[in-house]
Amino acid sequence: MRICEKLIDFSELYSFLACSDLTFLINSSSSITEIRFNITFCQSIIIYPWHTLCGMPSDVDQGTFYGNLQSYKYYVRPAAHRLFGDKATSKSNKHFENVQRLLKILAQNGVCTTWDMAKIRFHNDVSLLRAKEKEYRRLIVGRKSRDKRLPGILDMGLIVKDGKSHKRAPADQYRLSLHGILYCLDVMDLSNNEIDTIVSKYSDTLPKIFRNWEYLKSKLGDDVYKIKILSKGLLLDNLQIDTKLDVPIQEIMYYVQKKYQRNFDNISEEDFADQISYWFYTNLLFERSSNLRKKKKLSGKQKLNDILNGKKDLKNWYNKFLKEVVKYYAKRNLRIRNFSL
Repeated sequence: MRICEKLIDFSELYSFLACSDLTFLINSSSSITEIRFNITFCQSIIIYPWHTLCGMPSDVDQGTFYGNLQSYKYYVRPAAHRLFGDKATSKSNKHFENVQRLLKILAQNGVCTTWDMAKIRFHNDVSLLRAKEKEYRRLIVGRKSRDKRLPGILDMGLIVKDGKSHKRAPADQYRLSLHGILYCLDVMDLSNNEIDTIVSKYSDTLPKIFRNWEYLKSKLGDDVYKIKILSKGLLLDNLQIDTKLDVPIQEIMYYVQKKYQRNFDNISEEDFADQISYWFYTNLLFERSSNLRKKKKLSGKQKLNDILNGKKDLKNWYNKFLKEVVKYYAKRNLRIRNFSL
């Protein structure tokens, strides 16, 4: 195995190629990350944040780093599938089951300490409570196996710290991150009612969508649950998608990724919530041109207008974003027009 140092742009990580087993120590603007992968045999990619490798705290408030939607698609989702299980493997491995049980507790109950999580599983048996709390703590912060440190759920950015509880001894409180919510939607067989519960517990985490959930359900019906499309890593920014030609969904979706391209390895929760929200509302424009000929129903544009016209603050927020999109493409077109050899 060779070891080298290389400075790369994290937004281009997914297109990076190698011909053999390599370990890279990558120095980015906000952290150093170790990447191990085997391209030759198409095996796995493991990315450990620097604070995971050396035991340093990453963020004073939340205890971890997480990135944008491309980071979720190309790093977090595949790495979490390998480390914590996917829909097909979650019941085949005890560790996967334990992690997903912990995540489901946070999904259904919101902010909890490890003691609170254990009490949800075992109400009265103190000895079992203590053992389960210790297990949950190991799952959260990671553990050592064969002299290697295995990352915990917190290291992967699926959960974040959310203040301290002083009900007993001072203890860290945890909740799902936005990556964690997407992962739960991806791998757990959640009913619509269970998703509604997550929405109610995390309305402040994704406010543009979750605070308007009942309103959106009244307008969209079950289509509101199409947010699960995003949890599969489908960013819908592929220029080959078949959609109505007079709706610039491809251009808007491209800008949703472009706007946050420098945030592959680190993004604020507020900015990430906005990126997800831009994706969600822009996705309402999506419609296959063939479907419009088959069914007489509201077009995507009519659907989005109907929603935005009923919420002034939402309309102002999305229109401001559209002005950014127009400005971006105007500058881009100007560069092309002025280009010459």
